Amino acid sequence: MEYRLLPAVVLVAAGCAQRYATPTELRASATPDAVFSCVKQQFGVLGYKQSSLDADELRISGTKIDETSRRSDTQFRRVLNRLEVDVSPAADGNTAFVVLPRTFAEYTTQRGPTETEEKSSTEVKADAQSLLERCKG
Repeated sequence: MEYRLLPAVVLVAAGCAQRYATPTELRASATPDAVFSCVKQQFGVLGYKQSSLDADELRISGTKIDETSRRSDTQFRRVLNRLEVDVSPAADGNTAFVVLPRTFAEYTTQRGPTETEEKSSTEVKADAQSLLERCKG
């Protein structure tokens, strides 16, 4: 009898799981290369340092350190805001432009720096919206 409840419990738990970041998608009228170069330029304007780049797949991510966040945990170092961007041609002839805003808390542990994902901060969400508006073509 207990084995019948297991699938139901797994489905309920998956439905109630917390989502840390929600991607935002926009269709741009510019070409994928133009949108991608705009994103690379706007990272610097918004204060993000490029942390990874895949020029073939038109993916880029950038990180900005939040120096104002403080916590009472002695292992806490800082908060990292990260934008992950994926640009691709869409079937309708436009450009699909997806931005995923994420926030991580960085802690110092015996293993070294450890990042723990948190709910996206309002600052990184605002930066994602600004990036979408500036590069929509």
